[in-house]
Amino acid sequence: MIDSSELFLLKAGESFQGAENEFANARYNNCANRSYYGCFQAGIAALIRGGLQPTNVQVAWSHAFVQAQFNGQLINRRRQFPASLRQTLPRTFALRQRADYRTQPVSRSEATAALELARTFLRAVEERRPA
Repeated sequence: MIDSSELFLLKAGESFQGAENEFANARYNNCANRSYYGCFQAGIAALIRGGLQPTNVQVAWSHAFVQAQFNGQLINRRRQFPASLRQTLPRTFALRQRADYRTQPVSRSEATAALELARTFLRAVEERRPA
């Protein structure tokens, strides 16, 4: 049976593949959306592996919880991930917010940057898989 961290990592991979496909078809808003969700789902996987889960059902896996705990616990406190990843979740989240809820579209260069951030983030989480 696959544990929940691996299931979230599989989802992250699917989201990232979706981001690449959307980019290839010049759908940059969708690329930004899927790039963020790839990071978000990978972040959840890393938190589960670190024994960090929300205790309040209403908080569940909120965007704020995942961003705060990943940065606060896994980067700052435990130093399990490099500081260079600290801005990945906030940056891709802000771009996704614009892509989904604003009239200004995401540009090709912004989508390229989001893909690269997501690729780096996902790779870092995958490399920290338990043996």
